[in-house]
Amino acid sequence: MRASRNSQALSGIHEMHHQSVQKIDPYYLSHLHVLENNVSPDASSQGNSVNFSSFKDQFFTLESFPATADLSACNSPSAVSGLSSRSPFSPQGSQSCSSDQPHSFDNTCGSPQSGCSVTDDDNELKYKLKELEISLLGPESDIGDSCYCSFRGGAHQDASVARWNWNQVAEMIPRLNLRDTLIHCAQAIHDSDLNVATLFMDVLGKMVSVSGDPAQRLGAYLLEGLRARLERSGSAIYKALKCEEPTSSELMSYMSVLFQICPYFKFAYTSANAIIWEAMVNEPIIHIIDFQIAQGSQYIPLIHDLANRPGGPPVLLRITGVDDSQSSHARGGGLQIVGQKLAQLAQSKGIPFQFHAAAMSGCEVERSNLRIRPGEALAVNFPYVLHHMPDESVSTQNHRDRLLRLVKSLSPKVVTIVEQESNTNTSPFLLRFLETLDYYTAMFESIDVARSRDDKQRIRAEQHCVARDIVNMVACEGFERIERHELLGKWRMRMKMAGFTSYPLSSSVSGAVKNLLRDFNGNYRLQEVDGALYLGWKNRAMATSSAWR
Repeated sequence: MRASRNSQALSGIHEMHHQSVQKIDPYYLSHLHVLENNVSPDASSQGNSVNFSSFKDQFFTLESFPATADLSACNSPSAVSGLSSRSPFSPQGSQSCSSDQPHSFDNTCGSPQSGCSVTDDDNELKYKLKELEISLLGPESDIGDSCYCSFRGGAHQDASVARWNWNQVAEMIPRLNLRDTLIHCAQAIHDSDLNVATLFMDVLGKMVSVSGDPAQRLGAYLLEGLRARLERSGSAIYKALKCEEPTSSELMSYMSVLFQICPYFKFAYTSANAIIWEAMVNEPIIHIIDFQIAQGSQYIPLIHDLANRPGGPPVLLRITGVDDSQSSHARGGGLQIVGQKLAQLAQSKGIPFQFHAAAMSGCEVERSNLRIRPGEALAVNFPYVLHHMPDESVSTQNHRDRLLRLVKSLSPKVVTIVEQESNTNTSPFLLRFLETLDYYTAMFESIDVARSRDDKQRIRAEQHCVARDIVNMVACEGFERIERHELLGKWRMRMKMAGFTSYPLSSSVSGAVKNLLRDFNGNYRLQEVDGALYLGWKNRAMATSSAWR
């Protein structure tokens, strides 16, 4: 009798799952536009080999990918295939579109809905899951909503028996689509339906793997974030991961792997350097303020170019590096390491050089920390760092806009901004989860084509340099959520409110990035729209580079 009830319940869940997926598709597809002819890559879609040209002994870092995550609990191999054959991307906003819509490479404009819709089929799915719970644990197995309880721990049944039963059931459940299962789980958490959420988490645990395909690897980290959110432990996990970083040399090697196999870091450095070089081509005294100096490696090729510029090198080159403890850990020491390295190079090239260390977060920077001098041409660089500044939605201090107004008061000749093209700052949890799923699906696919599936270096790089950001975006809120990305449309609004105007990009800037992309997979795309560069993977915009004055 019990076996019959289980079979009926599971049959009902399978049927309702597909009905619910069909019903929910219009909802999340209105936010994550789908290209019909864009299939997910498989193991055979390996791209071109990557040439790690000049400066092979350097390592590069971004504060956007700074730390580690011990996610060994998600390391079980998956028996389930990952994403469906559709490859989503968010709709674009040109000037006629909302600033909340990401750029797409076909320049279409979407009209996202607001809020969340819960359909009758979603509610029926929850009913069927509850029916499964009752059929396995008995009619009195009401799992309390006041704390995180998994399906394996029924109040009126031995935990080991419940776990055994669920394992048996999990083997019987048809292979659900991983993407849709993740979305259903997030929806259940959004609705505070903890029983349904924990059931989905048990299913997901059998579907994800940090050594699987891109969907399975991303799923492992999203599942970790969902668990942390459900347990109200997002901030604790985030802080723990921050404290449990690998050693400096290990972290540096992981960052180096990402630098070699995907162009996101190089895109930031190359585009910003080309813009700064053009703006400063005739300036005798140059001062560059970098709000995420990291290893300082961005300025090695720029120093070479300044030494060889027409008319001779500058009379004086000054660089001010803003930094915090995370980058200091990656370097294995303070900013003096950066200053010494750059000073030695500048001296060898015959350029008088001064380095000023501002060892503090961008939120703490005041004018006095930057040591501005009269008569110097000023350039300010923001490489993947502004999204870490809390804005008006987090604090009345609004450091994001305060910092931009401060920079404007310095009268810089040019300001460069490179940011991820993603909308996670003020989005409510469910929409933020969908955006994170969409964005990092493209990122994991782009990483996947450069290395084999079993490449341990790539696995560790993802675990230690990407996973913590994903967990933070999914699990944390308020001050504890550090990763707060905005689309270029919103950055434009902020820059204009601070008094900036767009700085036109010459063909040499896009030319430098195109030359860079020759060393990477052909699915990376570059497009210039409204005076800004968009770097994309297939049809999903991943990062933007813009200049201001």
